[in-house]
Amino acid sequence: MRIGKLDGFDDILYGVDTDIIWKNSQKSREDLGFDSTKEFYQNKIRIGKPFNVNLIQQKLDELIDGNGQTLFEILIEIIESHKNITLILD
Repeated sequence: MRIGKLDGFDDILYGVDTDIIWKNSQKSREDLGFDSTKEFYQNKIRIGKPFNVNLIQQKLDELIDGNGQTLFEILIEIIESHKNITLILD
């Protein structure tokens, strides 16, 4: 699975005033869980610049230690940070 830039996703939500219904959210939770998140961080570390490898390594370490967020949780946090958007997990 290819996942784009999370900052870009956050950016496109600015000014949006709507409800988002996330269909099959449980499947997304599984698909964007630990393994996908670990692979996501490892790929960024392998690529190196322009990514902040030290920060990404820290996030990977937190994930492995059980303290980090999965991609699913990061996406939820991004959506919920926009007060004009109501997120409905279906």
